Amino acid sequence: MGHTSLEKIIALQKKTSNIRNICILAHVDHGKTTLADCLVASNGIISTRLAGKLRYLDSREDEQIRGITMKSSAISLHYTAGEREYLINLIDSPGHVDFSSEVSTAVRLCDGAIVIVDAVEGVCPQTQAVLRQAWLENIRPVLVINKIDRLIMELKLSPQESYTHLQKILEQVNAVTGTLFTSKVLEERAVKQAQVQEERPEADGGEQVYDWSSGLEETDDSHLYFSPDQGNVVFASAIDSWGFSVRQFAQIYSQKMGIRLELLQKTLWGDFYLNAKAKKIMKGAQSKGKKPLFVQLVLDNIWSLYDAVVIRRDKEKVEKMVTSLGLKVMARDLRHSDPKVLLSAICSQWLPLSQAVLSMVCEKLPAPTEVSSERVEKLMSVGTRRFDSLPEKTQQLKKAFLECASEESAPVIVFVSKMFAVDSKALPQNKQRPLTQEEIAQRRELARQRHAERQAASQGPENPEATNTTIPGKQEVLFSVCVSVFVCACLRVVR
Repeated sequence: MGHTSLEKIIALQKKTSNIRNICILAHVDHGKTTLADCLVASNGIISTRLAGKLRYLDSREDEQIRGITMKSSAISLHYTAGEREYLINLIDSPGHVDFSSEVSTAVRLCDGAIVIVDAVEGVCPQTQAVLRQAWLENIRPVLVINKIDRLIMELKLSPQESYTHLQKILEQVNAVTGTLFTSKVLEERAVKQAQVQEERPEADGGEQVYDWSSGLEETDDSHLYFSPDQGNVVFASAIDSWGFSVRQFAQIYSQKMGIRLELLQKTLWGDFYLNAKAKKIMKGAQSKGKKPLFVQLVLDNIWSLYDAVVIRRDKEKVEKMVTSLGLKVMARDLRHSDPKVLLSAICSQWLPLSQAVLSMVCEKLPAPTEVSSERVEKLMSVGTRRFDSLPEKTQQLKKAFLECASEESAPVIVFVSKMFAVDSKALPQNKQRPLTQEEIAQRRELARQRHAERQAASQGPENPEATNTTIPGKQEVLFSVCVSVFVCACLRVVR
């Protein structure tokens, strides 16, 4: 996709149903800014070759020097899915614990979040923190398991071992979500129980038994968890510019194998295998010692590509794979000494990361018009102040907040997410404006006049003592020089 004009961005802002306000959340060094580079490159703002190296959203000098994100940065991206066009307002947030206030600010401004997890390190402390922040702000997250190339190049895992490892990472992330859900349900249950006791206090002081499990069983939490078959998980390697969802491979193989897309999407991740003789997808791959569909149809192909391009550098096999995939790779990429360049050129066409992530964002994350009334009240209330205590005119803005209307008659709401102290000299009205050429010439002339006056004052008759003391000093020096010359001449005559 080429560079999007400013007029196009302005026009897309009026279609609030096609706007996605999202932020990128992760532990430090899990690949947030590299992923953001790939998304920015999809709009033609930077070159795809510089994605991951430029760190475009790290605009501060100290961020580039230290190699970490310290301040949140925002950018608007344009994405086209079929006939629909979307405007994606993206915020790249820091991952270091010292800059957690920037993460809180970013989460408060967004309707959805991309949570990134390193495929090797798994769930880290800051990963749990950002999941908790997203939960408390009531925004919907999607998951990107990044750096899968490390499983191939660093850990040297086989496709089967990598599949088991990825399953464990998903279990870790879902365990954090399950803990947050359980704590919320138990808290609500405790509040209800306290209200019941206040209304009907028990006469006897006998032992009370609370059935906490009943609240968990009644509530449906299936939509809260991450699962590839639901389309809210993307497997990626941002540094190598590739990423995919289960739906992408389901679309590829549904045409080749003649299997329904919905069926293949549900069975491509899980304990399912392909029975070649019966030409059926069957359950029980682990118990029967068969390769799961995800390993057979997805991971084996990616591992073969890395083996041919990076590890063995087999040119003939690479050419066959490029031809079978129907890709066009430039000759300079095929001849490049760095195999990663060729790998990125192939993968960016075969499994473009930006398409996988942005399509998931547009399908799974909500538009601003889908914001809940509870979240609106929370955003409009400051600190511990309740929404009911706000002025009536302020409460009336809730309707406009929920509608997110783009008409000119609709009120404009400004939300201040963060306040910080700034020196008064740094304010625009107090900054020193640049001088014009005429003012510079006038100041130069004044400086010359002052210098001339100082010179005249130091040499004028107003300071006679300085004049009288300097002249005799010169005469004494000349007299001593003449005496020394005369003495030397007399010595020569005597000799």
